[in-house]
Amino acid sequence: MFKRIFFISSMLVTSSFALAADGLISVKSQNNVNDTAAKLVKILESKNMTVFTTIDHQAGAMKVGATLRPTKVVIFGNPKIGSPLMNCAPSIAIDLPQKALIAEDENGDVWLSYNDPAYLVKRHGVKGCEPVIAKVTGALAAFAKGATAK
Repeated sequence: MFKRIFFISSMLVTSSFALAADGLISVKSQNNVNDTAAKLVKILESKNMTVFTTIDHQAGAMKVGATLRPTKVVIFGNPKIGSPLMNCAPSIAIDLPQKALIAEDENGDVWLSYNDPAYLVKRHGVKGCEPVIAKVTGALAAFAKGATAK
């Protein structure tokens, strides 16, 4: 099963719409930051995920007189998925709930980034949760694809 997870992650990394670095998967969006974040929240809620909050880092920067390109973080999760992962490796709780970063780069391109589940498996020594990791891997890729499409 881990080979399947690695294969899926490798497919995302090598596709034209996704990049991976330092445990992150980044998908280029066809939308601006606000629209990408709104689409992601709508998709998550339609899948019965809990959206805990959306953090607008640009707005926070403006409050202290700093400038920052549009940058948002959506924090979301589902205890039906997170709890089994924490039973497999309690330290994974530091990376849960899930987070998606939606940010505009210096070229004006917008990217949606999230933690690569394969990286979390390695980081936390997750064992015995291969079906859950496979489900998370597929779900995160689908959420990102939906949120970043026109």
